[in-house]
Amino acid sequence: MARILEDLSHDSVNRFLLREQYEPKDLFIELRPHINLSGGTLSGDDTVIDKPYSDPNLTELIGYFWSGKHHRVVKGIQLIILYYTDPSGKSVPVNYRIYNKLEGKTKNDYLREMITEVLAWGMQPYTVTTDAWYSSRENLRFIRDKGLGLFMGIAKNRSCSINGRDYTQVQNLEIPEEGLIVHLKSFGKVKVFQKVFKNGEPRYYIIFLPEAEEDALIAITRLEFKALHSIHWGIECHHRAIKQVCGIEQFMVRTTEAIKTHFFSAIRAFTQLELMRAEELIENWYELQRNLSQQQCS
Repeated sequence: MARILEDLSHDSVNRFLLREQYEPKDLFIELRPHINLSGGTLSGDDTVIDKPYSDPNLTELIGYFWSGKHHRVVKGIQLIILYYTDPSGKSVPVNYRIYNKLEGKTKNDYLREMITEVLAWGMQPYTVTTDAWYSSRENLRFIRDKGLGLFMGIAKNRSCSINGRDYTQVQNLEIPEEGLIVHLKSFGKVKVFQKVFKNGEPRYYIIFLPEAEEDALIAITRLEFKALHSIHWGIECHHRAIKQVCGIEQFMVRTTEAIKTHFFSAIRAFTQLELMRAEELIENWYELQRNLSQQQCS
């Protein structure tokens, strides 16, 4: 940054990272005027910020986490994001947590905490989406009790029943293209869909509506399932963008507060790109980076 901006030293950047005390609510406050808080979709997921050369003994946020990108445990910082897509299609992170083992919380604890906060801040989403990692019975009941619908991946061995008595694993069911209404054990009626990926692996997803009426579940089509799946995929795209465009992995500080400020700044930079995209000032999140690279080459 010191090389790019005039009259700015690297010490100024370090002082900024150490001085500021941004919180997730500060991000929400800045975004609130730009998004429709009612009727959208909240997506929860996590990603690992790779820091292979950092010492966990010197930085309390550094740990070892499973990475979907690397398909193994890696060294880094785990970031849990709550991502909101409003009815107009704007998609921005509205809350986040940096996993800290000293707090003694799990990723599921963080997710429920973040949902509770955004609801208290005035957000009125219709649906919550997550992958199978977050589809615990406690999370399902928590979301239902908040009056929200849900779209979640579930494990293939999840117990469910067609008649409410004879339970079997979801992988044993014949699930038609338009989905199947089942009784999910210890929860209630949901509609389950199956999606087969390119590697031939089937995955299973459930949809629950806050109306809790069977007719409403019957009316859910494959098209609506695909739409929700596409919305949830947006958080994966966001994870890539904050790493490739917003430099969230590129920091050289060790203190917890400085790392938190850096993460806030990277996430806030992404939201600016998304708002510019929504206003058609840029075509996509990568356009500014591409233009800067072309200018440097010329």
